[in-house]
Amino acid sequence: MKTILTAAMLLLAPALVPAQTAAKPAADTAAQEPAKKKRSVSRTEIKSTAKNIAAGIEAAEAALTPDELAIAERVHVGKLPCELGTSVTLAADAKAPGYFNVDGKNFRYRMFPVATTTGAIRLEDRKAGAVWLQLANKSMLMNQKLGIRLADECMSPAQAAVAEALKANPAPSVLDAPRPAMPPASAPLATPAASVVVAPATAPIGQATAPAVPAAPAQPASSPQ
Repeated sequence: MKTILTAAMLLLAPALVPAQTAAKPAADTAAQEPAKKKRSVSRTEIKSTAKNIAAGIEAAEAALTPDELAIAERVHVGKLPCELGTSVTLAADAKAPGYFNVDGKNFRYRMFPVATTTGAIRLEDRKAGAVWLQLANKSMLMNQKLGIRLADECMSPAQAAVAEALKANPAPSVLDAPRPAMPPASAPLATPAASVVVAPATAPIGQATAPAVPAAPAQPASSPQ
């Protein structure tokens, strides 16, 4: 009986050794997986931190002045209908005060206000070359790089009200402005008669003038015989 058990153990020994050897690498792999995951999470955090720092630097460099922020408060936001059935949507950027996202068909711009001398509200996306002009009665979107107008006659409710008021009471044209009164014409000065010089009549150029014939002297009256 002992001989049979011993022989069975000797036969099973080679099969047990590979099983133990195979289990060991599996344990080593399982131990290495958390370390790899830890390293990947660390790299992700580094990239995220770098992006946040870059965004913070960019935001600090693009900070707007108080005057520009005051202009931004007057910008009409929302979906503005334009001519030809198009529309432009303006939305303020909550994370960057004074900045606006301008969306429409086949375009999207990020704009900020720029001061003007005319009083019109102007937004720009200098990278894309886009300009948004807001007047009292309408707004328009242009791309200066392409040299085209992307949208025109865009109106918010407030602008539409101003446009209707201008139709009812149009602003006076420069040509309709009253002209300044002209000063009265002064009477001509009287010319003294003594100062008037009458030039003698002359013959036309190229025509001979007959010499003057002296008058014959008067004959004395004869005495009676």
